Amino acid sequence: MELEKTSKFLSYVLRHRPDSIGLTLDENGWADVDALIACAAQNGTVLTHALIRELVISNDKQRFALDETPGRIRANQGHSVAVDLGLQPITPPDTLYHGTATRFVESIRVEGLLPRSRQHVHLSATVDTARNVGARHGVVIILPVRAAALAETGIHFYRSENGVWLADHIPAAFIDFADAIA
Repeated sequence: MELEKTSKFLSYVLRHRPDSIGLTLDENGWADVDALIACAAQNGTVLTHALIRELVISNDKQRFALDETPGRIRANQGHSVAVDLGLQPITPPDTLYHGTATRFVESIRVEGLLPRSRQHVHLSATVDTARNVGARHGVVIILPVRAAALAETGIHFYRSENGVWLADHIPAAFIDFADAIA
C-alpha cells in the first residue's frame, strides 16, 4: 500500500503539480531527488532514496525514471506541465489502441482524441494494455487507431521510455470506430 500511495503522490507532483510542494522541474521534467525528499517532508510526506528506488524499479507501468547517477527522477509521460522529454519522432506500427470509457465515444467521434490537460494523447501497442488503461475510467472500449496512415500525413508519434505511444492529436478520421472492441 505504501508503494501505491507513493506512486500516486509522485505522479501528481512530477506530472502535474510540482509547485504544490515547492519543487522545481528542469525543462526536461527532471527533479533533484534530494530536493524532492526535502519538499515532500516539508509537506508531510516521508520519502527516502530507498523507497523512491524501489518504486521506480517495481512499478508495473514504469511511470518513472531515475537518471544514471541516480540523483534525478522524472515521470516518463503524462505531464500536464510543459516539459520536453527529448523524445524523437518514430514510425508507429500500423495500428495502435486507445482505451477509454464508453461515455467518451461520442465526443471522440466529433473531436478525435485530444490531449486535454496533458501534453500528448496516449496510445497502447496492445489491446490488453489499452483495456487496462481504459478500465480506470468506467465501462471500457478499445478504439483502434490507424497510426501508420496518420503518420504519413505528418503527425508525429513518439514512444516514451516505458513503451507508451504519444501523439499530439488523433483526428477522428483515423479511428476505426466500427472495429472498436468492447
